[in-house]
Amino acid sequence: MSVFDALLVAVAGLLCGGINAVAGGGSLVLFPALIATGMPTLAANVTNSVCTWPGYVGGIIGFRKEVGAHRQRLVQLAIVTLAGSTTGCVLLLVTPSSAFDLVVPGLVAFACLLLAIQPWVRSKVGEPEADPKRERYVLFPAIFAATVYGGYFGGALGVIILGVLALTVAGNLRDLNVLKACLSLVDCTVSVVVFGLFGPVHWLAVAVAAPSTLLGGYLGARVARKLNEKVLRYTVITFGLGVAAYLAVRAIR
Repeated sequence: MSVFDALLVAVAGLLCGGINAVAGGGSLVLFPALIATGMPTLAANVTNSVCTWPGYVGGIIGFRKEVGAHRQRLVQLAIVTLAGSTTGCVLLLVTPSSAFDLVVPGLVAFACLLLAIQPWVRSKVGEPEADPKRERYVLFPAIFAATVYGGYFGGALGVIILGVLALTVAGNLRDLNVLKACLSLVDCTVSVVVFGLFGPVHWLAVAVAAPSTLLGGYLGARVARKLNEKVLRYTVITFGLGVAAYLAVRAIR
């Protein structure tokens, strides 16, 4: 890795960690940077997953005051996330990605739609209430499906998780963003273990990117805590639609 490549990866890691903490989708900054250094696509994908883990840790550190309020629900959702992410990682290692790549832009765009219509839906039907049946039959399956995608590719996973939470869990968007950050960390931890053992990880790139994603995640969480809910919502939607467009162009090519 040249000095220029190392600088590119370090800067992309900083932006990746910050974007993941605020909106989700930071992988779409780091992933192209890794490819630009000459890595094959599969190697860049699994290396990207390992590199982003410190960024999620930094985000949790930045959100540490808010994490305790979600402890009970978080344990249940973490188990679902563990199962979904493991499934996605295994699928990535044993199946071709071409068909899945065509579906991903639609998933991200749909998540943006969920966030966009959430205030209107809540104005019509009210806030979601604590309901074990809703969580068992709607929230848990939706999070499982989202984290299968997260283990497989993961770009804009945070947008997808936040869209699901916004329509199924009571709370303002900033609180749900904390829950999203925790589930993203669980998902990424599974990727680190599976890909670290069985994937073609470029560890030199990880050594360069990991410190910058950690710093970016912490700084991004500090920013997200102070954002107005409406600003946060439209930041996530805008970035998510940009990611969807990028993925659509990439899939067509």
